[in-house]
Amino acid sequence: MSEKSADQSRLPLLEIRKLKMYFPVKGGVFMTAKAQCKAVDGVSLVIRAGETVGLVGESGCGKSTLGKCIVRLNQPTSGEILFDGADLAKLSRSEMKPHRRNIQMIFQDPADSLNSRHTVGNILEEPFIVHGIGSEAERRARVNELLRTVGLPAGAAERFPFEFSGGQRQRIGIARAIALNPRLVVCDEPVSALDVSIQSQVLNLMLDLQRELKLSYLFIAHDLAVVKHISDRIVVMYLGHVVETASAEEIYRSPRHPYTRALISAIPVPNPRKHRDRIILQGDVPSPINPPSGCPFHTRCPHVQERCRVEKPALRTVATTAGIEQQVACHFDL
Repeated sequence: MSEKSADQSRLPLLEIRKLKMYFPVKGGVFMTAKAQCKAVDGVSLVIRAGETVGLVGESGCGKSTLGKCIVRLNQPTSGEILFDGADLAKLSRSEMKPHRRNIQMIFQDPADSLNSRHTVGNILEEPFIVHGIGSEAERRARVNELLRTVGLPAGAAERFPFEFSGGQRQRIGIARAIALNPRLVVCDEPVSALDVSIQSQVLNLMLDLQRELKLSYLFIAHDLAVVKHISDRIVVMYLGHVVETASAEEIYRSPRHPYTRALISAIPVPNPRKHRDRIILQGDVPSPINPPSGCPFHTRCPHVQERCRVEKPALRTVATTAGIEQQVACHFDL
């Protein structure tokens, strides 16, 4: 985005290297592992300070699983998650605790992610109690400050989550995420459960908080129009793999991967006089339990060739715009 033209050459805040997250598929009388579901299969990406990286793809592509691995709600099967000089993937639960202050998460459904038996004040105070921060009076003052920051009255602290609308509950979730002044926030489809009119309010709030608190975001979504509004760079995932990455402007202007082109063609054009040719992908998304050989997209790609069926393409740089590389995992220049 033009107003956030920060120096992209600075050192990474978070670097993921060849991350894999395989889940055992159990069956039989003794429920033994019969196969593996390869939800994330060798993903690498970088997030820099003050940057928003949008992560997009169809449901089931592994983007939410990747986000949960970063905050260690999932223990990765292999790979590295480098943050602040430590590999989070290898830390024990106790070793991970100090880093949790710097990496927080906003969940998709605020109704499920907020404890309905606790008041909002108790929910927002809990992070300070867990990390032993402040006296009771200081914690309460901080809770009131957080509520004002996200546009809610201080009196909201005495109410329960079910007494608020969906947009207000998501504001409470955002307040909880920024309570400990994190450096990175993983946003797992934070506006997909909200009405369109409320989505813009929440997105603008997140942009304001990013400027004020110098936050970095990993913004996970399936709505590419929303991702374009908030992201500096966009990473496209398919079946557990990264297939393309570029600046937000470039990936919309000149997508290089057939899957990215299909996603962009599905975005509605808000002008009845303009028409966009829709690319309809044939077939279904393969199962991550038994993924195809070679390129993971070859079973649905309109440009498939024999090489695609046997050889998996590596991410390669095809262009550089404003210092940001555009990389695509495809054998051919389409």
